[in-house]
Amino acid sequence: MRALLEKMFRAAIAAADPALVVPGFLPPPPKGRTIVIGAGKAAASMAQAVERNWRGVLSGLVVTRYGHGAPCERIEVVEAAHPVPDAAGQAAAGRILQAVKGLSPDDLVLCLISGGGSALLSWPAKGLTLADKQAINRALLTSGAPIGEMNIVRKHLSAIKGGRLAAAASPAKVVTLVISDVPGDDPSIVASGPTVADKSTFVQAQNILRRYGISEPRSAVDYILRAQDETPKPGDPRLAGNEIHVIATARKSLEAAAGIAGAHGLTPIMLGDAIEGEARLVGAEHGKLALDILAGRAEIAAPCILLSGGETTVTVRHNGRGGRNAEYLLGLALAVDGNESIHALAGDTDGIDGSEANAGACFDPNTLQRARRACLDPLKVLDGNDAFTLFEKTGDLVVTGPTLTNVNDFRAVVVK
Repeated sequence: MRALLEKMFRAAIAAADPALVVPGFLPPPPKGRTIVIGAGKAAASMAQAVERNWRGVLSGLVVTRYGHGAPCERIEVVEAAHPVPDAAGQAAAGRILQAVKGLSPDDLVLCLISGGGSALLSWPAKGLTLADKQAINRALLTSGAPIGEMNIVRKHLSAIKGGRLAAAASPAKVVTLVISDVPGDDPSIVASGPTVADKSTFVQAQNILRRYGISEPRSAVDYILRAQDETPKPGDPRLAGNEIHVIATARKSLEAAAGIAGAHGLTPIMLGDAIEGEARLVGAEHGKLALDILAGRAEIAAPCILLSGGETTVTVRHNGRGGRNAEYLLGLALAVDGNESIHALAGDTDGIDGSEANAGACFDPNTLQRARRACLDPLKVLDGNDAFTLFEKTGDLVVTGPTLTNVNDFRAVVVK
């Protein structure tokens, strides 16, 4: 069963491979120059796909996470820190912003965007510093705020996000290719939408900071409160004529996994590709659903597989080695404790669950028993945000290495 779950996970990742999804969305070469820019965990592999399929001259620069690079000949690849930005990412963002200035209407800017770009493309608004951006990112990451709300704040502290990059490129045409890692696939949220008109406002950013009790760093909070220099909005003439294409999504990846499940006699049940919420609670809900199916209390019948995507959150209260997929999975495992008919896998399609080197983990009916034999109390582990440690001890980590794509979380629960 673990082999089947991992096969489905690999199929989900393959469905979002830039080599597969980029070529069909490339625009025709322009009369003038072609400048390729980009940011995100898939930026380097997207750039590589552009180079291999582009007929004509091009140059450019993309920034990706450390360890997520891919060899390119004409497009420079810079690696930087994620999820908290560093000096390398700031320098790359400044160079990208400079590269799109002074272009003509005959020029083309091809922008390659994927999840992770918010941290990687970090150019602070006037009066703010990299340290300010790092501090606000850390506060947001541990607050439990969903990615959409986090990125509203990030846009309003940036000189490059929220459509500002496209505005700087005007009057050149901007074509943006997006590999979506956000629930709902709104391109204005992926990497904080550097080339997409922004509907969000400073007032919304202020409310988000209040909601999650974020009051530091004072410089960043005060900047939000002053509410000056709003992001470019829909209808802004500087963004007129630009194109945005979402080329890979969680839904398409889940469908690829569903095909494999069906071929193995499991009825695929799509719970949704945009599921959010506290990871452990979502896991417990999915566990309860699995038990209800086995007890005949649901309209779904076994054998089946519950598939879902999206991005859960973890409100960090302790210093364990977690990851939202590991935390989801442990919440699910506790809910179904030892049921012999339930197996599951949860992983991030970028290959990195949180800050650890695993993509996620899986569990079988004996996982918690193995944990207890190793003197681990699963409930205490969960309360300590330390799910990684448990699945490491039980031998249930799923390790893929960086996949060079990113359509967010993949979750599969087999009920048979």
